[in-house]
Order: sequence, then C-alpha cells, then structure tokens
Amino acid sequence: VRMSRDAWKRSIDACDLVHGEAQVIALQAQVATLQGLARDPTHPEPSEEAGGRA
Repeated sequence: VRMSRDAWKRSIDACDLVHGEAQVIALQAQVATLQGLARDPTHPEPSEEAGGRA
C-alpha cells in the first residue's frame, strides 16, 4: 500500500509540474504580446487575448 501511495504522490507531483510549466508558457506568450503592442503605436489597447479589456 505504501508503494501505491508513493507512486500516486509522484504522479500528482509530475502533473502539477506539467501544469505549472504550461502556465509559464502561456504567461510568457502574453508578456511577449503585450510588449509587442507597447512598442506599436497603432494598437492603443491590448487585445482580449493578451489579457486586455477589449
């Protein structure tokens, strides 16, 4: 039973790690989009996809 618990904990930890990495990738994409928009005067408002209020 203890081995099963250890395996379950490792699988949960791995899942949490993958989820965290996916969140980091998504946030990096949003930051890159917002940085690009900040440099481009033709886009006064960030798009909804980039986390803006559009």
